[in-house]
Amino acid sequence: MNPRLLQRLLSDMSIKTIAVLGAGQMGNGITQVAACAGYNVTMIDIEQAYVDRGLASIEKSLAKLVAKERMTQQDADAARGRISTAIDRAECAQCDLVVEAVPEVLELKQSIFSELDAICKPETILASNTSSISISTIAASTNRPDRVIGMHFMNPVPIMKLVEIINGKETSDATNAAVIEASETMGKTALSCNDAPGFVSNRILCPMLNEAILTLQEGVAKPEAIDGIMKLGMNHPIGPLALCDLIGLDTVLHIMNVLLEGMGDDKYAPAQLLIDMVDQGKLGRKSGEGFYTY
Repeated sequence: MNPRLLQRLLSDMSIKTIAVLGAGQMGNGITQVAACAGYNVTMIDIEQAYVDRGLASIEKSLAKLVAKERMTQQDADAARGRISTAIDRAECAQCDLVVEAVPEVLELKQSIFSELDAICKPETILASNTSSISISTIAASTNRPDRVIGMHFMNPVPIMKLVEIINGKETSDATNAAVIEASETMGKTALSCNDAPGFVSNRILCPMLNEAILTLQEGVAKPEAIDGIMKLGMNHPIGPLALCDLIGLDTVLHIMNVLLEGMGDDKYAPAQLLIDMVDQGKLGRKSGEGFYTY
């Protein structure tokens, strides 16, 4: 695209107000970093209890930053003041950017994006925080596929620097540029890729995690040894099995199935131990038990 035309389009797509759908761990984290960056943010969920819980998490996180002298109390108060909440998606109507951070269920995301397409002004950019679902497929449920994009934040959002930007088949250059600019304003490093199963991050990460599970399944080593070898030998900050517990074993299984279906290659088949643990409700930190007990 002509640089002057791109600059003009980018100016027209200037992001000032943001809505975040979902007040869970990812949603409240995205809300926090956006508010700290100076954006007015509306955090929306389907029940007031979820919104209240998400807001409490943000307030606790801001208090920790103040206690560690990474933020002044004045800045924390200002960030909190830029956050509003709602349980009605109609509150997205006039926002410049909507970031969806709901569970990884394609039909749910398609329904939400179709609804947002009808609610939001034509200029609004619709972004998904999906870690594995096709952006092009999500975009097809709207009449603005050029303004649909992936913004895959890493967990925990306030700490991790990366936002993986995923362009669907019809995502415009101007949409990509506007979202990169917003991500960088939030203090993140935004790196772009094209829509493909697992994108870049999970296409590489999750098969490694699955291989660690297979190593345990085959009795090669115990969890502490597997994680210790990868931490001390490969300089990983966290071992693969502990990382599975942090991510959630159900999420790892979901992504492996997305890769298996999308790639059509048995090398992406999830380990039987992973399948069994999910069936048993051993999901990691969120259930209190995974490869370790919490």
